Amino acid sequence: MKIARARARLIDKPGDHPLVIGLPPDGSKRQFVTLEMETDDGIEGIGITFFGGTLSGALKSAVQSLADMTLGEDPMRTGHIVNKLRPHVIGAGPAGIATLAMSAVDIALWDIRGKALGQSVNAMLGGLRSHAPTYASGALLRQHPKDYLAQAGPRFVEMGFRQMKTQLGSEPTVSEAIDRIRVMRESVGPDIDVMCDINQLWNVNQAIEIGHRLEEFRLFWLEDVTVHDDYQGLARIADALTTPIAAGEYVFGIAPFRQLIEQRSIDIVMIDLVRVGGITQWLKVAGMAEAFNLPVVSHLFPEIHVQLITAIPNGLTVEYFPMTHGMFENPPEIKDGEIHVPEGPGLGLRFDQAYLSKYEV
Repeated sequence: MKIARARARLIDKPGDHPLVIGLPPDGSKRQFVTLEMETDDGIEGIGITFFGGTLSGALKSAVQSLADMTLGEDPMRTGHIVNKLRPHVIGAGPAGIATLAMSAVDIALWDIRGKALGQSVNAMLGGLRSHAPTYASGALLRQHPKDYLAQAGPRFVEMGFRQMKTQLGSEPTVSEAIDRIRVMRESVGPDIDVMCDINQLWNVNQAIEIGHRLEEFRLFWLEDVTVHDDYQGLARIADALTTPIAAGEYVFGIAPFRQLIEQRSIDIVMIDLVRVGGITQWLKVAGMAEAFNLPVVSHLFPEIHVQLITAIPNGLTVEYFPMTHGMFENPPEIKDGEIHVPEGPGLGLRFDQAYLSKYEV
């Protein structure tokens, strides 16, 4: 079996979020690069990546160029292919388009391998669990008014979610930041896990001060409380607070995770599938975290991350932020706050071709 064809596409889709109800559409767009790789015996693997900025066109070109270099290769030899590609992009460094493009190829290769073996990615990795907790994300944002938070939180509980994430970081006063979390906690009650993302907007002293004042609300975690590469600052925060500190989504490749973990900068390791370099690299970080007795959570792409979080013993929860809403014909089922591994081999996913064609640019 050899890789015979590869096609990258740039998709410019509406930034709709199925969990945001009762607010006017913001008219936003999100761009993704999709990859479809086909073998000479008709097995197709799919991959996806995104840049989130104006360089999405360059990312599409990078994905196509790397995918073209795999033509004629045996897709079962994922490690060989990745090592073959890496010297051609090493000059671009780990933190950029090169890694994002490599991720799409790596994901597609794992999909092909699973389909060739008749096993899901989860099963190939040992099939530890068939489902995992998932939390509502991206629908309780810092720009949303407090009365919306008070209404949306209970609605998510009614939908079966036992976990949900909100944001802080843009409030003009500390008191207003505390009040937003008070509203969230009072609206959902004491038994729902509430996470809070700061998106690197606090400095170290702010994080410690505000973090102490938030402890009464028993947050499940505080996320990206300060800049992602201030490992010593993050360690100071993690040591000062009883609330667990999560981070990792902003780093590229596996090397920064060594710093975050060895310096005890974080209590929860968050791995972004496309920024880390794909499934192959994701698993390396998950193993690193396990060796330090740390749980792992995912960032974005719940349709793929469900395969991974359910396969590792330290997988904690899957972020349900459906940025790719509409792109797949058969997204994973969510029931009673749990996301289930899709039936079918590989990723168990199919692109909705009509949807992609509609928004392809």
